[in-house]
Amino acid sequence: MDPETALLAQSAGVTLVTLMATDAWHRTRDGIVQLWRRMQPHRTEAVAAELEATREDALAAGEADDQETLSELHLEWQGRFRRLLAAQPGAAEELRRLLDELEPQGATGPAITQHASASGQARIYQAGRDQHNMER
Repeated sequence: MDPETALLAQSAGVTLVTLMATDAWHRTRDGIVQLWRRMQPHRTEAVAAELEATREDALAAGEADDQETLSELHLEWQGRFRRLLAAQPGAAEELRRLLDELEPQGATGPAITQHASASGQARIYQAGRDQHNMER
């Protein structure tokens, strides 16, 4: 999978789970269900049920400030979106449009999630925007 499509799947997973606890949930759910209905109609009912189950988990995790569970939910949906995009490359444009419509008002850009691990003498530098390193 190309990096742009992988990033789209990641963004979609984070956006979906984040919007589960907002007033935009019903519109979000309807958009995701419609996307699956057009791209993989045989999976529509299962995806709708998975959305509802994930929302219950996301709400409980949000109330408990359980970031680990929220991260797991992001990854679960990232995987679902990756599989959908791999099977139906034409879904990418529709998913982008849906995410643009759902983006909260006043947002300055896409949600950024970063994960890194290092061992030994390794160094990791991460930034959500510009980064300037001046090591010697």
